[in-house]
Amino acid sequence: MRVLSLFSGCGGFDLGFIQAGHEIVCAIDFFTDAVNTYALNIGNHIMNVDITKIKSEDLPNDIDVVLGGFPCQGFSISNNNRKEEDERNFLYKEMLRIIKDKQPKFFVAENVLGILSLAGGKVFQMILNDFANIGYKVDYRVLLASDYGVPQNRQRVIILGNKLNKENKFPVQTHYAQASLFSSVEHITTRQAIGFLANVPLNNNSFDLNGVQIHNHVAYVNVSDVFLKRKYDVDQKEIAEYLLKYKKISISEIDKIFGYNHTAGHWFRKDVYGSLPTKEDWIALKQILNFDDTYDEKMLTFEEKTITFEQSLRISNWETPSDTLTASGPEIHPNKQRRLSVRECAIIQGFPMDFVFTGSIHNMYKQIGNAVPPPLAYAIAKELSISLHY
Repeated sequence: MRVLSLFSGCGGFDLGFIQAGHEIVCAIDFFTDAVNTYALNIGNHIMNVDITKIKSEDLPNDIDVVLGGFPCQGFSISNNNRKEEDERNFLYKEMLRIIKDKQPKFFVAENVLGILSLAGGKVFQMILNDFANIGYKVDYRVLLASDYGVPQNRQRVIILGNKLNKENKFPVQTHYAQASLFSSVEHITTRQAIGFLANVPLNNNSFDLNGVQIHNHVAYVNVSDVFLKRKYDVDQKEIAEYLLKYKKISISEIDKIFGYNHTAGHWFRKDVYGSLPTKEDWIALKQILNFDDTYDEKMLTFEEKTITFEQSLRISNWETPSDTLTASGPEIHPNKQRRLSVRECAIIQGFPMDFVFTGSIHNMYKQIGNAVPPPLAYAIAKELSISLHY
């Protein structure tokens, strides 16, 4: 079927539909880095445009499906300031406008669980009524991504509509928390999904790992003050001055050895832009520069602080599917030394290994956290295919 994608982001929803055999004829998003990622991996049919500024007549005709995960910041339960009148809550009306004008056979809308309770459920009922009032049979269901092969306990509200007077069919669950009479296929755990990267050093560049190209294995590492903390106070300027005495090759050469870009240089800076090497980087740097043991105890002795389990500070589950990835920042890796890497988050969302993200590390995390997991999108898309013919 011919699909028009709105609020497309980096393309998780679209990728699932493509994998199910459908054609995305046009996509729209306003987040430039996400648009660049989409164009790199999926195609140049995406437009970097504000949906409120585009006319329906400027979009392709003969559309079978309109899909979109309209912005959810105003709806999200993680947004403590969410309000009924938040203007972002009404961007679904742009999707409504385009569906009304293009009259597709089906539409699929996705949103966060918090949309159900906003204003005591009034906002969500208004949305359902608005879609029904333009001639669609509308149903919704809360789907759990881990039930469809995604290694993440991500709950999302899926709204289906059709103007063919057919039953709206939701995908049949394929994975279970425990093997049962229904299925022998269990949920995929975080360890099963990303365990192979647990001890692989972060690298700003793409690299080969056992014959597989690994992209975007970069992560925030500033978690030591919260989880694993150096036991002794360390003066960064003092360490930088010490390292400078042993610096016998250029910064660019050191960066190349580590696979970093403009990172090693911070270890030799005595100003506000300086930083301390991680434990692993210190050990590797010592092999390169051959410095003595003067600071080894201070740099290599860590102790664990009491962990506070808050939304932004959770440690990722290892033996179960991951908790829901957010757009604001990833969970702490079970090793408690860094956040999950961009690639690990992408795997947890169900993106293929050859899907490459662009932009700053913050914006790559944001793209992934906002995305619809492709395997979940695939399951929905396959049911639409069946609905079309029966």
